[in-house]
Amino acid sequence: QVQLVESGGGLVQAGGSLRLSCAASGRPFSNYAMGWFRQAPGKEREFVAASNWNGANTYYADSVKGRFTISRDNAKNTAYLQMNSLKPEDTAVYYCAAARGVLKVAETDYDYWGQGTQVTVSS
Repeated sequence: QVQLVESGGGLVQAGGSLRLSCAASGRPFSNYAMGWFRQAPGKEREFVAASNWNGANTYYADSVKGRFTISRDNAKNTAYLQMNSLKPEDTAVYYCAAARGVLKVAETDYDYWGQGTQVTVSS
């Protein structure tokens, strides 16, 4: 089993930046592809970004391309989501997820989930 602990959520002004962290327990962390999802009020949870086991391959939703960056530090068992140029429409609960194997983008492909962290972007 893998436990995921998220941090870094909060309130930020539009145009600002925020960095989310996802700390994973256990070893080896490098066995897992990592993903970030988000869910805004009244909407379904949507894919944001994903990384393969070593960060060499990444994929982003069109809505965040050029603004968000997923990365990972396997030595620290931690994945990150750097969010720049934030917009009010980025407001959502953000979830970290882990899947054993290759990079994945579908929610059903992920095996472990964090509890989510609120990100609020004000105008």
